[in-house]
Amino acid sequence: MTSRCRVVTLIASGLLLTALAATTVYAQDRLPKLDSALQAARQRDGSFRVGVILQIQSGRRMPIRQQLEANGFAIRAEHRLINAISVEVPINALSGLARRPDVLSISIDAPLQASGAPNTASNSSVLRETLGLTSASPRGEGAGVAVFDSGIHPSPDFENRITAFYDFTRGGVASVPYDDYGHGTHVAGLIGGTGLLSNGVLQGVAPSVSLIGFKVLDSSGAGLVSTVISALEFATTYRTELGIDVINLSLGHPIFESAATDPLVAAVENAVRAGIVVVVSAGNYGIDPATGLSGYGGIASPGNAPSAITVGSMNPRKTVIRADDRIDPFSSRGPSWFDGFAKPDVVAPGRTLTAPAAPGSTLAINHPELLVRDASGSLSYITLSGTSMAAAVTSGIAAVVIAANRVAVPTSHPALPPNAVKAILEYTGVRVTEGSGLPYNRLVQGAGAVNAGGAIELATAIDTSVSTGTWWLTTGVQPQTTFGSETDEWSQEYIWDNTPGYGFSIYINSPSWGSNIVWSDTILWGDNILWGDNILWGENILWGDNIVWGENILWGDNILWGDNFIFGNNILWADESLWADIP
Repeated sequence: MTSRCRVVTLIASGLLLTALAATTVYAQDRLPKLDSALQAARQRDGSFRVGVILQIQSGRRMPIRQQLEANGFAIRAEHRLINAISVEVPINALSGLARRPDVLSISIDAPLQASGAPNTASNSSVLRETLGLTSASPRGEGAGVAVFDSGIHPSPDFENRITAFYDFTRGGVASVPYDDYGHGTHVAGLIGGTGLLSNGVLQGVAPSVSLIGFKVLDSSGAGLVSTVISALEFATTYRTELGIDVINLSLGHPIFESAATDPLVAAVENAVRAGIVVVVSAGNYGIDPATGLSGYGGIASPGNAPSAITVGSMNPRKTVIRADDRIDPFSSRGPSWFDGFAKPDVVAPGRTLTAPAAPGSTLAINHPELLVRDASGSLSYITLSGTSMAAAVTSGIAAVVIAANRVAVPTSHPALPPNAVKAILEYTGVRVTEGSGLPYNRLVQGAGAVNAGGAIELATAIDTSVSTGTWWLTTGVQPQTTFGSETDEWSQEYIWDNTPGYGFSIYINSPSWGSNIVWSDTILWGDNILWGDNILWGENILWGDNIVWGENILWGDNILWGDNFIFGNNILWADESLWADIP
């Protein structure tokens, strides 16, 4: 086997099998309804029990549940939103379940974790300015962001704007807000902190937004897919009562199957269909820590959800101007495994951002060096990095865009739909360039770096009440934004339905913006990537030997995370091992 061929084989410690069907050693015994993690799990002792999510044929959920319970299998949850059941079964039961015609797919109830990492560098105090915001910019008043994370500590920076809190690590009970890990508080602060304890210096993007807390991760920052799906179902069902406009998912797990059968993706897509903007972190797998080489294909689930806004991380270099911005090496590149979706959609500041800390939380206790003093000298803030932070920044921008549009047009007009919000963020994005001055390709930066000032300008000019197919701008817009002393052109591009969209199409009330339209990201990846002649697009993607990646090779054997990811207690990323040493 050549070294080029070896580096595109996706294996982890002999357990998590490759996504490439042609290379799997278990091809003769493959059950198509099982995801790749469960295909691998079948090699273990058959009595070993594993949590799975069964997606079920319409009308058959209750009979299957009754049969599972009659056989002594422990039901974890029932997911009406995606017509699925979470259940714990022995491995030797997988074959029988997979052969049932009323079971559509079987997915691992995967452990997932927050997509952030501690970083020892100091924070930039110009977050809002580098996004094109000023003191007069909209602050997100009247919009609501649901934070799916480890919780929210009620810092004074949130005033009384945590309007509801549900603990899904305890079955979804209404609770007093708390955060025993600390990640969710930081995310919420980047979205909507006032910076009160820092005299307004460490302010979030939307400091007047309402925050709705959904605790889905425990004190170690870990959780299960089934828990997140249950919370998504609750948020989707009660979105109007809770005032949810945006959901932030700064979490993820490796992609084990196509987005078409991924249950977490299905739940995200249903939330978008219900009219909620869903923002997801791309993942922190853009670089191999062992070699320092960048790699493609590291997007995490649910970042592979077509209609989600998937966000990578860039470093604004503590300046307002954009010319010196760079994509963070750790930020996951596309395409998504199995489907080849062009992700991320955009990038946002994610490097060394400071936001409220949760006193007594795991991060605060284990990483006191990351705590930052407030104006009174107390350690009220913490500095973290990762695509979690980039997603939070983007959720804040989505909130101010929605709020600004509501103010600009009468409240009786239809809401700005999620697909339109996504297109606005992409269209007004600013291209990020490498040190050479050339732009990063689309699989690295998507449509570019988010531009809150430009997005607000475009959103406030849109009248959603006009007839479909007609011009919906009430005023003209100049497709450029000034950042400090620098003026940058918008990308004027969005990615939809196999082709990039350009020019005036964003200025029209197109049927494409409707919530019933599934957003597709399967496009050609631009001029900077040569795919070669031997790519096969079958049931799975086969990356042929002749793919040319230059020095940025695709991930090698270390892309997946070993036995402990699925079956161990030390799940996924140890805080102290992630990108703290990246300059």
